[in-house]
Amino acid sequence: MTDNTETQAVENPGSSASDTPGLEQSSEASTALESARAAHPLQQQLEALLLVADEPIGAVHLATAVDRPVREVRKTIEALIDDYNGAGENPQRGFELREVAGGYRFYVRESLDTIVADFVQQQSPTKLSQAALETLAVIAYRQPISRGAIASVRAVNVDSVVRTLVGRGLVTEVGHDNETGAILYGTDDTLLGHLGISSIDELPPIAPLLDDPDEGFSE
Repeated sequence: MTDNTETQAVENPGSSASDTPGLEQSSEASTALESARAAHPLQQQLEALLLVADEPIGAVHLATAVDRPVREVRKTIEALIDDYNGAGENPQRGFELREVAGGYRFYVRESLDTIVADFVQQQSPTKLSQAALETLAVIAYRQPISRGAIASVRAVNVDSVVRTLVGRGLVTEVGHDNETGAILYGTDDTLLGHLGISSIDELPPIAPLLDDPDEGFSE
């Protein structure tokens, strides 16, 4: 009995990576991440991250994501901004990289806003979904309000709905939260035109429409 036990101990001195799938997967993911970072220059890595960002991303956050010094990230971002703005022999792009609320984010170049708005209106259906109408109501009565606060009221993710409302010209960015830097949204004059009112103050009071007028709308 003792000899067999000792033999098994020699043959199986400890668990290997294959015995722990979680560690193996983590190792593979880490290797893939390192390979991707090595295969792409810093400019491309930053562009990819900024392209999927719904909120401005700070230089420290970006530096952590690409595992590079903050100073190097800032210098690369400045070069990208100059490139997009047509510095040197480069043509000016239809988008720009702005620094807002302590972070960076891509925006359509302001001179192209009317073209983009016309395109979005042509592509968008006439009627809004129920989710969009509910989100629009929250923004109208609670503006200025962040996406996080809207999601808290509706208890669902509202990212895509807010983007739809912005694209339809019904909602617009009106500022940033002083503490979190989150984008704050409010209604656009286009909505007032659709509703036939001249000011958001002319909206009907919310109290008669709810059993509990404070539910979800209280600060």
